[in-house]
Amino acid sequence: MPCTRALIGRDLRGGSKQVAKFSTKSEAKKGGFPILQGHPAAEQHAEEVVESQHNIQRNVNNQKKEFKIYRWSPNHPHQKPFLQSFFLDLSSCGPMVLDALQKIKSEDDSSLTYRRSCREGICGSCAMNIDGTNTVACRKPIDSDTSTATVITPLPHMYVIKDLVVDLTHFYHQYKLIEPWLKTKKPPPGGKEYRQSTAERWRLDGLYECILCACCSTSCPSYWWNPEEFLGPAALLHAYRWISDSRDDFGDERLQALTDKEVRLYRCRTIKNCTATCPKSLNPANAINKMKAKHRFARPSEKSDNEDQRA
Repeated sequence: MPCTRALIGRDLRGGSKQVAKFSTKSEAKKGGFPILQGHPAAEQHAEEVVESQHNIQRNVNNQKKEFKIYRWSPNHPHQKPFLQSFFLDLSSCGPMVLDALQKIKSEDDSSLTYRRSCREGICGSCAMNIDGTNTVACRKPIDSDTSTATVITPLPHMYVIKDLVVDLTHFYHQYKLIEPWLKTKKPPPGGKEYRQSTAERWRLDGLYECILCACCSTSCPSYWWNPEEFLGPAALLHAYRWISDSRDDFGDERLQALTDKEVRLYRCRTIKNCTATCPKSLNPANAINKMKAKHRFARPSEKSDNEDQRA
């Protein structure tokens, strides 16, 4: 176990040194992260990491940072949830909030519970609320200001299983309802594959990248008050992804399924919390508005056919 901790500490310190090579935020803006161009959230996170590491190097003598973490265990059901404080030396910790959680779990309290997997902002497992914003911990830089505490809580308006882990059963059930797979009425030409033009493929950009972290749905007031009926931004974004796919032959049927019970789609009030909090810089509100427009401005014959089917 001591060897494992030593290796973890060495890896974290090595990661900090690599990030610190970009010494200032301005250098990052000049092109330090060309691979992130076109991804605003990722660029912002990278710049924050650079600035955070620069501050840590400048203030190496005063690097004790307080983390207040939501705690609740089903083993003690009568104990109310509370915020537990942990103090970390940032000079020996990686740059991201997930690194801080890993360090706390390995060195301070092994009972701390949270989800995590890829560490690359791809799986969406480590979604939580950090300082009032829903995001994924592996892409959220640690605030280097040691005068204020970082508050970490579970995703809001969800049933808590333990500590930072919430129950996503209903969320995934809603995702299943939109049938997120290709549906066709005829086999592919030549029996091999369904082809797309470059323009048809571009239509899916900004839709397929969703990692189902639930940050958008759990930040939406409409979803808070109507989770049983309103599908939420994440499921609706995926619904529009398949409606927009040129290879799918059931676009009209998919849209009709969303509007048979209008609350599934029209409960959205375009508050845009979903767009503001998405760690992948996606725009679920825009996708929902496009589906509303597609339904409202459907040809009269299509509308009458849909009404007849409902009757």
